[in-house]
Amino acid sequence: MRIIFSAVIGVMLGYLFGISFPTVNITKLHFPSSIISYIEDRNSGITTQTLLNHAWTSAATHKKNNSASNSDEIPKIYVPTNPKGAERLPPGIVVSETDLYLRRLWGEPSEDLTTKPRYLVTFTVGYSQKANIDAAVKKFSDNFTIMLFHYDGRTTEWDEFEWSKRAVHVSVTKQTKWWYAKRFLHPDIVARYDYIFIWDEDLGVEHFNAEAYIKLVRKHGLEISQPGLEPDKGLTWQMTKRRGDQEVHKFVEIMATVFSRDAWRCVWHMIQNDLVHGWGLDFALRKCVEPAHEKIGVVDSQWIVHQVIPSLGNQGKAENGKAPWEGVRARCRKEWGMFQTRLTDAEKAYYLEHGITPPKSTVA
Repeated sequence: MRIIFSAVIGVMLGYLFGISFPTVNITKLHFPSSIISYIEDRNSGITTQTLLNHAWTSAATHKKNNSASNSDEIPKIYVPTNPKGAERLPPGIVVSETDLYLRRLWGEPSEDLTTKPRYLVTFTVGYSQKANIDAAVKKFSDNFTIMLFHYDGRTTEWDEFEWSKRAVHVSVTKQTKWWYAKRFLHPDIVARYDYIFIWDEDLGVEHFNAEAYIKLVRKHGLEISQPGLEPDKGLTWQMTKRRGDQEVHKFVEIMATVFSRDAWRCVWHMIQNDLVHGWGLDFALRKCVEPAHEKIGVVDSQWIVHQVIPSLGNQGKAENGKAPWEGVRARCRKEWGMFQTRLTDAEKAYYLEHGITPPKSTVA
């Protein structure tokens, strides 16, 4: 009989709680210990009304505490306009761009930099070309950050030059300048520089002055440019030949290219991770500026000599009786075709996706 009575009381209490407090979490209600003993001793004197009065008081107190807690809770930060992945940071602490300025390990950070170079020049180098690079670097003022990409793994040897101690050195063996550029010259890394020079190591610069070159680039509004090439040496395309009667003419190749900050942001995204030689890029550069015929050009009055030293070719591998440079050259030609195919396919896919009939060809 005692067990039956306890079960009936339990059912009644459950029903009353269910209809009276639908939003109350029963686990949050607190009952006096005498209620527990009531089930064991029905003569304890605890009535149903007493039980309900306590339950109501407990629920009201819990609701009040929850309301106070919610009103005091600080909302979490979420800024959708922050860079991807940084939405939970307050905008004032977000630094989305950086630079290649060298800093000290001591002192006040605000006193680290005596100058902030406005331009960046990179050379992809082997130590055998040290004399040529030394001559080239001396053509660039303190307004330039110097960056060397070492494809032969030799870096400390360059410290014989005083300027090398202020340069940025990146060493990964047997890679090309476009491999380095894709991985170490992200637009957000070089955003502080107005112009980015991406040059080969075998350029004669006797007739070149970097500051004068920049002035001409600004004067003519060139976003992508290169110095003119000496007419009798190292021409890949006749269009890049220096013309003695002009300051500037149009078209550049990828040997000694100079990009504005905005143009580089576009070109960087066009560089393919696996096509390391960059062949074919020169014909696609026009897609990154508008109008291309006004924004791309060769600066004839500041000219250089392509010395055609096949040092990078020697970083290849001899296979099937062919010299190392032959394998490198074959890879270059293959990449050119692959790049053109990818660009053509990408443009065609874009037009079709937007319901436009693709033009016959948009790639040179």
